[in-house]
Amino acid sequence: MKHKFDTLSARCSKLTTTSYSTSFSLGIKFLNSEFHHPIYSIYGFVRFADEIVDSFHNFNKADLLEKFTRDTYEAIEQGISLNPILNCFQNVVNAYKIDRSLIDTFLESMRMDLGKVNYNDTSYEKYILGSAEVVGLMCLRVFVKGNATMYETLKPYAMKLGSAFQKVNFLRDAREDFQSLGRNYFPNANLMYFTLQEKLSIEADIRKDFEIALEGIRKLPAGSRRGVYLAYFYYKKLFDKICRTDVEKIMSKRIRIPNLAKFYLMINSYMRHQLNLI
Repeated sequence: MKHKFDTLSARCSKLTTTSYSTSFSLGIKFLNSEFHHPIYSIYGFVRFADEIVDSFHNFNKADLLEKFTRDTYEAIEQGISLNPILNCFQNVVNAYKIDRSLIDTFLESMRMDLGKVNYNDTSYEKYILGSAEVVGLMCLRVFVKGNATMYETLKPYAMKLGSAFQKVNFLRDAREDFQSLGRNYFPNANLMYFTLQEKLSIEADIRKDFEIALEGIRKLPAGSRRGVYLAYFYYKKLFDKICRTDVEKIMSKRIRIPNLAKFYLMINSYMRHQLNLI
């Protein structure tokens, strides 16, 4: 009978993904169907943890995150959780042998978000590793289906892709992060007086991550390549739009791609992939 609960849990993870992210939802649809459930599960877990530190302002975030952490490890060890998101996540962790160190590193980055922080070079790299790069590695574990050699080969590329996505998010959300949450993730930028030179330096760093990540996408197994490329293609277009945006506007509004344009990008990326133009 647990199968019914597992099915319900999977629906909850999918609903979480579609509710919070149009772009990732589209990317997952482009993956082979065998990957849909596990990637929804990883996203649901990551999204819930992120919501604790970003949104639950009228509650004790530290206590909530600590409970979420305990519940996560208990679910993995016992093979079940009454929290459908964690029940779904533990299934994937145990099935694909996702290393606990990846989960530890991710949750540590969430703890870093509990306070108002100005990051230096060291803490910035640590946060990127935990909040984005290890999430890419969790997904990679799924995509290679237990092939340890392929995992080690693709590992640096997956980390760069996660890094690029996160840094684009930082630029897109710079105003809200700084003004509402008191966070400045970029160690060498003063967001109170954000300058063009600072913006250009950040963009150059992100561009390098994208270039390396694309090399890895080309090496992915066919069943995951198309979906990952769609996510890459969307984020690259968002990044290009941010690059064209004046520095003053970055700190006055959130740069986004309208939903209609996202569907155009989906078709464009599909055609590029099918024609081997990536």
